[in-house]
Amino acid sequence: MVGISKEIININAESFPVVIAKGIVLVDFWAEWCGPCKMQTPILKEVAEEVGNIARITKLDVENNRSIAATYGIRNIPTLLIFKDGKVVKQFVGLQPKQLLVNTIKNLK
Repeated sequence: MVGISKEIININAESFPVVIAKGIVLVDFWAEWCGPCKMQTPILKEVAEEVGNIARITKLDVENNRSIAATYGIRNIPTLLIFKDGKVVKQFVGLQPKQLLVNTIKNLK
C-alpha cells in the first residue's frame, strides 16, 4: 500500500484500487492538455504539504486511465474526488482553492 506522503502521488488504473482502499485519499482526475488542471497542481502540492500526514494526495491522468474516469462518471476536469476507506465522500469539479480542500480533508479525519 502507498504510504502517507507530503508529495503528490501519481497513480494509474492498476494502483488506483489499492491506493483508495484505506484512509483518506484525494484523487485529482486531470489531463496534460487541461489548463485549469495545470493550475490545480501547485495548489495540490500545498495541500499535500499541509495534510500529507492524514491523507494521500494523488493524480490520475484521464487520458491514460479512461476506465477509472468512466467508472466515476468524470466528464469535466479537473475533478477531485475524496475517498475515505474506498468510498467517495466528496466531489469537486473545476479549479479548487487550497483552504477548501484542506478543511474538507481535516473534517473527515
